[in-house]
Amino acid sequence: MKRVTQLPAWICICATFVALPVRAQTFESSALPSRLNSNAAFTVSAPLSPTASYTTAAWGFAYGVGYNFSRRHSILGEVMWNSLSPTSEALAPIRAALQNNDISGHGNLVALTANYRLGFEGKVFGTYLIGGGGMYYRDASLSQHVVVGESVSCNPAWLWWGFTCESGAVTSHQTLASSNSIAPGGNVGIGFTVRIPDSRYKVYVESRFHYASNRGVPTKILPIYVGVRF
Repeated sequence: MKRVTQLPAWICICATFVALPVRAQTFESSALPSRLNSNAAFTVSAPLSPTASYTTAAWGFAYGVGYNFSRRHSILGEVMWNSLSPTSEALAPIRAALQNNDISGHGNLVALTANYRLGFEGKVFGTYLIGGGGMYYRDASLSQHVVVGESVSCNPAWLWWGFTCESGAVTSHQTLASSNSIAPGGNVGIGFTVRIPDSRYKVYVESRFHYASNRGVPTKILPIYVGVRF
């Protein structure tokens, strides 16, 4: 009878010793980072000079996917889109030339980049450095076609909209409603993460400087990313 009553206890002890290695292995496996990484974020971008003269603060989205070599070293490909709204300074010479204050405009910036990330992760908080390069596409469009006559002084704003200049004057007889430019560029920045409890998801805030040598006016912006990494 005594042996019968001791049997459940021995079963529990044996089960405990069997379960411990399995639990430890599970914990170690879950502690390892996933080989794949991804991120999605909302962006608010502050334009820097000279871009700041022609576009106001922009908003947009970013999405990336990549590969983790280790806890610290990762690469990722990312696409970022920003909606660009022109400043009054950018529209002033166009409005003056046409004697029409109702002309408006709009633009887009799309960046496709490959980046390296160096991370320093704690149990909850982390930080990382990121940088890379790629191609930057920027377009600008006006609400109507603009025809340039002769002897129009070349303000840099004309270059923003895609017009060309010669000898200090806008090239005569150009007709434009939109233009685009694609150019190589690069970026560098820093980010901070907060891990969501019992999850591989992390909320992140990141600031990155982007530069591209787009035609007419170079692109210089400083986006703030707020999103989720997983």
